[in-house]
Amino acid sequence: MPQLSCHSPLGALTISEDDHKIVALDWGWGRDQEETPLLTTVRDRLERYFDREAVDFSDLPFNPYGTDYQKKIWAGLLNIPYGTTRYYSDFASKYGGSARSIGGAAGANPIPILIPCHRIIGRSGLGGYSGMNGIDDKKILLNLEQPDD
Repeated sequence: MPQLSCHSPLGALTISEDDHKIVALDWGWGRDQEETPLLTTVRDRLERYFDREAVDFSDLPFNPYGTDYQKKIWAGLLNIPYGTTRYYSDFASKYGGSARSIGGAAGANPIPILIPCHRIIGRSGLGGYSGMNGIDDKKILLNLEQPDD
């Protein structure tokens, strides 16, 4: 499985590809590095994203491993525009389940940042985040997407 790593404000990230589709984004530097056209495109977009450009990842070919419900939620997350957030409960009303099940699906997202699970929050706080540094990573990502004043 081809993998390519990059540096980010969150630390090293590794993007994994299988059958010409993105299947994972993991914290840490991958052992094997292989520059495929897709992985290079994703790495370049991530670098622009971390430079505070409004990058759209929704047109990338994704194939995350998960249940049908999780895949439905992840597809919905791709519709949350850059720089905005949605509430878990509103997401549940639109896609089914409960705020808790939405949080569970978001937490199981194998392709964070690219499938922007950080953009879903609770009404009484940010909720959780599956990044290596938890909620601190979520705050960094949300702050990156806010305009400079």
